[in-house]
Amino acid sequence: MIAKGAGIPLAVLTLPSLLFVCLNFLTGYTLFFYLFLLFLALPIFSLYFFRNPKRRITGGIVCPADGRVAVVKDHSFDIFMGVTNVHVNRSPVSGKVISQTHHPGTHRPAYHDDIEGNERMETEVECLHGTVRITQLAGIIARRIVPYVSPGDEVKAGQPIGMIRFGSRVRVELPESAVVQISVGDVVRAGETKVGEWR
Repeated sequence: MIAKGAGIPLAVLTLPSLLFVCLNFLTGYTLFFYLFLLFLALPIFSLYFFRNPKRRITGGIVCPADGRVAVVKDHSFDIFMGVTNVHVNRSPVSGKVISQTHHPGTHRPAYHDDIEGNERMETEVECLHGTVRITQLAGIIARRIVPYVSPGDEVKAGQPIGMIRFGSRVRVELPESAVVQISVGDVVRAGETKVGEWR
């Protein structure tokens, strides 16, 4: 299954290979055929990058992203997504989207600690236990955050809420009644890893 919002990048990355295969057909030059094979790797990689596999949603507070836990602080945590991870992000809780704000900014590498000024999308979900804030942070390669939900939408835990194109980071801030059950360095999967529970 391909992630929503992947159409334009896939089309753009497919154009060079289509151009070279057409030139090979029109001219018969072998060089164009080899260039076609070379540039064919771009859309093939993009199909892999923009995958959105089905997930068996776990209970409790669920993980919003694939990747590695980079930071854990009290009731919040960050997950770093490498370029080979699935980049579709999911809601950690069931509730109602009450706000969504896009903040333009810089594009420092997402694995750095000092990325507070990076471009980001903040989505707040009101659940039975309070407000959960999910922040999608763009990195040095990621230049586009694509939201799947809007204020007023009802979401289920594990439901896709957006994606960040290429390497990036997701932060979750939970109410004080949450107990975070992951540690720095843990490898996690969106929707399938339980990251915490409520007191």
